[in-house]
Amino acid sequence: MTIFVAMDKLINYLLEFGQLNQQQIDLIKRKAQVLELKKGDYFSEAGKTPKQVAFIEEGILRVCYYNSEGDEITKYFVDENNFAVDINSFNQKIPSSEYVQAVTDCTLLVFSTGSLNDLSATIIQWDSIINKITEKALVEKVNKLSPMLAEDATTRYLSFLEKFPNLANRIPLSYLASYLGITQSSLSRIRKSI
Repeated sequence: MTIFVAMDKLINYLLEFGQLNQQQIDLIKRKAQVLELKKGDYFSEAGKTPKQVAFIEEGILRVCYYNSEGDEITKYFVDENNFAVDINSFNQKIPSSEYVQAVTDCTLLVFSTGSLNDLSATIIQWDSIINKITEKALVEKVNKLSPMLAEDATTRYLSFLEKFPNLANRIPLSYLASYLGITQSSLSRIRKSI
């Protein structure tokens, strides 16, 4: 996919949240850098302060952490046409407690802290657009997490398939099982029984 298509996806996404003129659009395009990640690569790591924000043009990222027993826990997945960053750590400039890892090969459009500051200082409505995007992402994150907790494993899997039909066949079973809070063997049994 060409860089132009990727940039157009980004601009169309931003335009859902506010108005931008051609000069502002051109500035945004100049500030974005293309980053290719291979499956398994990390976009950001726990213990480090995130210094960039990614718009996912192609691929899937997952946000994960290690619990006190040393088990890797997948919190959620982020797919195409969404931004990815540990927003709390990024905004507060503190080390992250989470990893953001490529589940598939990914093409990202990345903005550094400096680029975002420049956009904020230059484009009057930039902060408003970013706040709306952040608000939408937080609501979606809560909706991804909350309903899953009270359901049994089969119901959690079925609701995952219903909410994210385009993800189920693109992510490894181990990550999906971790996200659903079940073992991989339980997930395999559920999948066979359905």
